[in-house]
Amino acid sequence: MKDSIQSCVAKINGLSEEGKRIAFVSGNFNVVHPGHLRLLNFAAECGDFLVVGVNPDKFGTAIVPQNMRLEGVRSIGIVDYAFLLDCPPEEFIAALKPAVVVKGREHEELDNPERAVVESYGGKLLFTSGEVRFSSLDLLQQELRETDLSTIYKPADYPRRHGFSNPDLIALIGQFESLNVVVIGDLIVDEYINCEPLGMSQEDPTIVVSPIHSDMFVGGAGIVAAHAAGLGANVSYVTVSGDDKTAAFAKDQLQQYGVKFTFVTDDSRPTSLKQRYRAHAKTLLRVSHLRQHDVSQQIAKRLLYSALDLLDGAHVLIFSDFNYGCLPQPLVDELTQFCNRKGVMMVADSQSSSQVGDVSRFKGMRLLTPTEHEARLAVRDQHSGLVVLAEKLKTKANARETIIKLGAEGLLVHAPDRNSGELITDQLPAFNRAPKDVSGAGDSLLTCAALALAAGANIWRSAYLGSVAAACQVGRVGNIPLSAQELISELSL
Repeated sequence: MKDSIQSCVAKINGLSEEGKRIAFVSGNFNVVHPGHLRLLNFAAECGDFLVVGVNPDKFGTAIVPQNMRLEGVRSIGIVDYAFLLDCPPEEFIAALKPAVVVKGREHEELDNPERAVVESYGGKLLFTSGEVRFSSLDLLQQELRETDLSTIYKPADYPRRHGFSNPDLIALIGQFESLNVVVIGDLIVDEYINCEPLGMSQEDPTIVVSPIHSDMFVGGAGIVAAHAAGLGANVSYVTVSGDDKTAAFAKDQLQQYGVKFTFVTDDSRPTSLKQRYRAHAKTLLRVSHLRQHDVSQQIAKRLLYSALDLLDGAHVLIFSDFNYGCLPQPLVDELTQFCNRKGVMMVADSQSSSQVGDVSRFKGMRLLTPTEHEARLAVRDQHSGLVVLAEKLKTKANARETIIKLGAEGLLVHAPDRNSGELITDQLPAFNRAPKDVSGAGDSLLTCAALALAAGANIWRSAYLGSVAAACQVGRVGNIPLSAQELISELSL
């Protein structure tokens, strides 16, 4: 047993950096509940590296099998290392010598054999309440990752007008596996920080919250690439990033999503990080860590050559522009000229949250997907109706088809009729009547519609399938890549 203790201690010391304060917690953890999370959060705040020992089945006080309990603890983001504690806690503490040992408040008046050991080497034994003051991790993860399909409504009149059915769309999704997709654009990492609201400050009119748990997601053009991979396509992604932990996180996630990627490092900027502070399923505050200047000519050339190497044999190039400098105009123009020569279909979206951005700078696209605000910025028209607006944008950008996103009102499709060539317009409502997080709607719409067009569908089917994708995406919090099965499940209802 001593050998196993020493082996475990050596592994922990190897994982934690020198000088880091280790905090230690042990217990059964049959079902992780709010009290456990409060205890673990307190322990994590007391140290730099949180170690959790899970009691094995042989101790006879646990209900859930040990491997399931261990897996549950390991899934908690603030836990740095979790293991089966195959000895009394005081024996392990004597070997590890953590700076802090944390137990629940209910143990404070009892005999604690850990106390003498901890005090012998100058550590601290602390007790904290496991009071319930926030949602359990399971509930937080449910909000983040599970889509509520019951809130999605799919209109039946639109498919009848354009001559298709849900089985047609399901068959179309099956063709995505044959597509080679290249995505280029700004990388963003989104961090969702769940908080407990504490009230109003007594010193000034400021809302006070306490962070509980955070989740990070790949966003920007990165989630466009991840959506395409999740829907079955063979995807390559080209972007610029800083040399930092945020970029390392994005690389790890994209690799897990099955996206092949090229990151060109720009030392003059951090990787864009957007933090959302949330409480009770509402966003209270957004904080953005980013730079918006254009990349240098040298970096632009590296981006260009990386993309050109991938475009031979590609079916579609997706420009996903967030106006943070990854896509300067000369780079866009050279890629566009190459795709025109090679016959590669192009689609583009250029997000403009303020007065910055011009989606019309992407010339000759098969599809543009701006919001109404972005379309009006591009053509400098704040007064015309939507059909006139769509026509102006189509003409200025020389785009074949346009989808104008209208937020809660759905979208407008403006495209030439296949038979007559005349421009016609149709509208779709928003499919999800109770969205949880609308921030990822446009990316999922763009991706799914682009893949549908590349697979041979017309714009009417592509827009409808893109709307289904957007409805699934906004039914959960955070940028989780869509899967083909999710869309098929929704279309099968």
